[in-house]
Amino acid sequence: MLNIVLFGPPGAGKGTQSERLIEKYGLVHLSTGDVFRANIKGETDLGKLAKSYMDAGQLVPDEVTINMLRSEVVQHSAPKGFIFDGFPRTNAQAQALDEFLASLSTEISLMLALEVEETELKTRLLKRAEVSGRPDDADPAVIEKRIAVYNQETAPVKAFYQAQHKFVAIDGIGSIDEITQRLFSAIDTNH
Repeated sequence: MLNIVLFGPPGAGKGTQSERLIEKYGLVHLSTGDVFRANIKGETDLGKLAKSYMDAGQLVPDEVTINMLRSEVVQHSAPKGFIFDGFPRTNAQAQALDEFLASLSTEISLMLALEVEETELKTRLLKRAEVSGRPDDADPAVIEKRIAVYNQETAPVKAFYQAQHKFVAIDGIGSIDEITQRLFSAIDTNH
């Protein structure tokens, strides 16, 4: 199985690139945000539990998040692999994901990180706000905060996968097609 963790700051192009990876390699897209929303909307036991933490302004514990992902993963029979989007965000989550995948006799193949310098990210996000009407992309202070949170959260996770020799940095500057080719090349070379 090809299991990829796709990382990148807000505006790096994860959404666009993950669609292309899914199409080429036949992967199942697992976005923690989508999984959370589906469980809460569907009022599953895990969704209700997660909502109780969120309503109290607390982070949802890793165990609850992993259990939600587990319930998604086991719905797929004989998948070619998964692309994890928005997870893991901490070393504890990365460790829990490793243990969970090991229980299915598989593992993370690669962590691909789209790297884009901050001024370019800000330009892209402001452009995206104009095109898609996403208000969170239009406020420079919000953009600054989201990039800072990304940098704080992901640095340890990057080190976690570097220690396993699974981390690959991808230059996220250039045309969409150029970046896609870099990702394909990284996967084909390392898998």
